[in-house]
Amino acid sequence: MDKKLNFQANLLIGSLLFGLFFGAGNLIFPVHMGQLAGANTLPATIGFLITGVGLPVLGVIASALSRSESLYDMAEPVNKKYSVLFTCALYLTIGPLFAIPRTATVAFEVGLADFIGADYLRIGLLVYSLIFFSLTLYFSFKPGRILDWIGKYLTPIFLVLLSVLIIATFISPMGEASQFAPQGKYVARPLFKGILDGYHTMDALASLAFAIVIISNIEKLGVHDPKRKAVETLKSGVVCLLGMGIIYASLAYMGATSLGSVKSGANGGIILSMVSAHYFGFVGQILLAAIVFFACLKTAIGLITSCAQMFSELFPRSISYNNYAVVFTLVSFVIANFGLDTIIQLSVPVLMFLYPLAITLIILSLLSPLIHKQKIVYRWTTGLTIFAAFFDFINAFPDSVKENAVMIKLINFAETYLPGFADGFGWVVPALVGFMVGLIIWKVREKSLN
Repeated sequence: MDKKLNFQANLLIGSLLFGLFFGAGNLIFPVHMGQLAGANTLPATIGFLITGVGLPVLGVIASALSRSESLYDMAEPVNKKYSVLFTCALYLTIGPLFAIPRTATVAFEVGLADFIGADYLRIGLLVYSLIFFSLTLYFSFKPGRILDWIGKYLTPIFLVLLSVLIIATFISPMGEASQFAPQGKYVARPLFKGILDGYHTMDALASLAFAIVIISNIEKLGVHDPKRKAVETLKSGVVCLLGMGIIYASLAYMGATSLGSVKSGANGGIILSMVSAHYFGFVGQILLAAIVFFACLKTAIGLITSCAQMFSELFPRSISYNNYAVVFTLVSFVIANFGLDTIIQLSVPVLMFLYPLAITLIILSLLSPLIHKQKIVYRWTTGLTIFAAFFDFINAFPDSVKENAVMIKLINFAETYLPGFADGFGWVVPALVGFMVGLIIWKVREKSLN
């Protein structure tokens, strides 16, 4: 019989989960959400926590329950080609296309943007990102010591500084959240908008890629039964849930009250920098810049390493790990120089397409002990989800693109036939229909064979 982990071990695994999921990029979205949600910050935050914290933990538990050794293994019941494509798309999204470039731009926005004149922001970002990614590539070739050092010292320092900033927000609020009117979709549907905002953290996608790290560490502590691993992951996940939940909610509150003392910001990085300057002046801003730089650097090194390892293993006859690291770093450098706002805008359509596929895969994996990884169930669920998610994908394009006649017809079709489409959830009903159809076909086939 497998052993049960004690509280100390659960705390250790919970801290590991937190460390994997919470990069400096996660700071910017709840702050910006809070500033836009204003008086409706509470329901928006609840929505954010569902996708920003709950889904990632469920993703790791699902991987343990389904006995999957990798994301490829987890998605394989759908189809081998689909598994390869989904794995590549997910790693590229949490890697060189969006998440890695975002680490450099967040560090720049929080750390240096305020000290550089508007005319020199582009050249400033170019030089900053060149230095940032040169260091990232150097340590990606030999990540061991720097990751260990940053994990042991810089992340705790980062959290201590952040805690000081958060405590200051509660002791001496910049304003009252209730006095600021919500904007945009936060007016009528703050909960649903918060759920979609949680997509930006990309943590549910990352959970499918990093689950094996958590599970292997639980196995090292003597737990091998899939159900017991899932239970221990859930217990450890509570630690992560509490830590991330408290920080996200506090950052949302910070954003909601910030308009009482600072101006509105185009993104969370700018807002965080202004709040830090408001409470601690120049010294606080410099210290925050240094900590965020190292936290972002740690995240970038980890992501470059993970992506390069995965691609070199998935395509063993292609280029080497080091060459993948170089390619991914160069791509990240180029995309980073489009700026944080552009990266966020470009990532939205991709996330609107990938998240429904990730969510349905997590649910199917959680149910795998009951449905026994039946291919027909996986295929029908995933197939109809892809169909519906495509419409969410095109609906997330900028308005200038959606003015095309073909786009208008497609969006009108989705608005007519897909319930919840206007809120970004047009995929839910098709996914449920696909699951039920797959389930019925499986049971009918099973009966006819008996």
